[in-house]
Amino acid sequence: MKRFGQLIQVKPDAVAEYERLHEAVPPAVLVTITACNLRNYSIFRHEGLLFAYFEYVGDDFNADMARMAADPETQAWWRLTDPLQEPLADRAAGAWWATMREVFHAD
Repeated sequence: MKRFGQLIQVKPDAVAEYERLHEAVPPAVLVTITACNLRNYSIFRHEGLLFAYFEYVGDDFNADMARMAADPETQAWWRLTDPLQEPLADRAAGAWWATMREVFHAD
């Protein structure tokens, strides 16, 4: 299992809409998240920053993320949520969320 922490900004005028959408994530999107080997997926907000945490339990992260990106229900969900977000300027090339480096963990 590998833990991930990611950051992105939410547009200041989109906070309420972003949170409203996440009160009722489509069940098909949740099924895809699980099918793509993500567990304990959470998104937290502090002011204009969103912090996502999840655990990856598969053995081919890139393939699972490609499968998620190809899912029509997930694509429809992202068409709703992506316009509400502002990626960080220093994210990796081709990434939407900026992946953070884990510096400490204790069980």
